[in-house]
Amino acid sequence: MPKFLNNHPFPVEAWFNSSTVLTFAVPKEQLIPKIPDVLQLDTFEDKYAFIAIAMVDTSGLRPKGFPKFMGNNFFLIGYRIFVRYTDQRGKRLRGLYILKSATNKKRMELLGSLFTRYKYETIDIQTDNKDALKTIYSKQSNFKLEIDTAVDAALPKHSPFQDWKQARRFAGPLPFTFSVNQDKNQVLIIKGIRQHWKPKPIQVTNYSFEFLEQLNLEGAVLANSFEITDVPYHWEKGYLETLPNQETTA
Repeated sequence: MPKFLNNHPFPVEAWFNSSTVLTFAVPKEQLIPKIPDVLQLDTFEDKYAFIAIAMVDTSGLRPKGFPKFMGNNFFLIGYRIFVRYTDQRGKRLRGLYILKSATNKKRMELLGSLFTRYKYETIDIQTDNKDALKTIYSKQSNFKLEIDTAVDAALPKHSPFQDWKQARRFAGPLPFTFSVNQDKNQVLIIKGIRQHWKPKPIQVTNYSFEFLEQLNLEGAVLANSFEITDVPYHWEKGYLETLPNQETTA
């Protein structure tokens, strides 16, 4: 298939039944090697950079304007770094850089691989609700998250934030997602449009993510945890920028 198809060639819409996001604060020096040079880390107090793990239960994902019955229902877990990018107009955009994405549906992996650069793989993802305990886990990908829904959430013990207002700035989603083609010196920019986005702090009682451990980050701590439910969301068609003063290949 033509490679230009994975440049997000059309706008997409979906309904988020729920989106659970954990953000980890990491000494910025640990994440600098994880992003392309054209991006900059989005930091707090010029000390901490951030990785978000988003677990999204999505329904009706389809090209914008298509009828809902043509949409796909799937669960997604995505690993992203908070970054900034200065575009050709000199505007500083705030967004996310993709490390890895996984879904519970092979169809979504195939479509995602065709039309995006989100690096999808298919894994088992399960959600259990027992009394006040909500659990999201995968045996194949070796992650597990437990949430106590019966108590008021407190900031994680070692969070660098002083309050939830500070923490909200690094809760996601951010307006843009960036992919970088270093061979062609290009940046692909995808803008997300959200509505009625009111994240609620959640109380995480236990978590483990093998992929996060594999990054071998020193000093990473859980900084915040939020959940939203029942919101519409859409992504605009992606657009490419060629980096200035660079030669590109055809």
